[in-house]
Amino acid sequence: MSRPPAAREAVLDAFERLIIADGERTATLDATARAAGVSKGGLLYHFASRQALIAGLVERLHRLVDDDVERIHGAPDGAISYFVRSSTELETALDRTFVAAVRLAQGGDRATAQAIDEVRRRWLDELEREVGDPTVALAITLIGDGLYYHAALRADARGDDVDTAAVESHEMDALVDLLERVARDETARRTGRE
Repeated sequence: MSRPPAAREAVLDAFERLIIADGERTATLDATARAAGVSKGGLLYHFASRQALIAGLVERLHRLVDDDVERIHGAPDGAISYFVRSSTELETALDRTFVAAVRLAQGGDRATAQAIDEVRRRWLDELEREVGDPTVALAITLIGDGLYYHAALRADARGDDVDTAAVESHEMDALVDLLERVARDETARRTGRE
């Protein structure tokens, strides 16, 4: 799939920033055009309405998750290690788009709420495909959620965007080892039973 034009992406970046910084109600077409440094006509060329902007953000979210899924499958240290460790990464393109989508969903936008459900299901399905067990995959995604929220809360409490090392390196190594062991043991138990 080809990348969208840079001007279109700049408008989406501005829309995202406004939602994250000031809330979804302030991210109007006029405010987004100003924040993107384009005329309202320039914005409307790419997005004919606020709903079109939201649809663009949802499309971006799916595109970023597609990229993330590729990294899950190609991770040198394995899918579990990649997913759990990347769950603490803040201020990435995926994180910013996800946060903006969550804020829109919290404001009642059904399309973004559905997109978030689809994204979470996609991660769950991909992890299940990698580890071979739906319950272990669910545990990994829920642990990833917890790590993400913990890292985000620590960054908010500190008031900065710096990597907060929400979990110490040795603790993360031990967590990954535990989850990989659980996945192996559950696969062995299940295949021994069949």
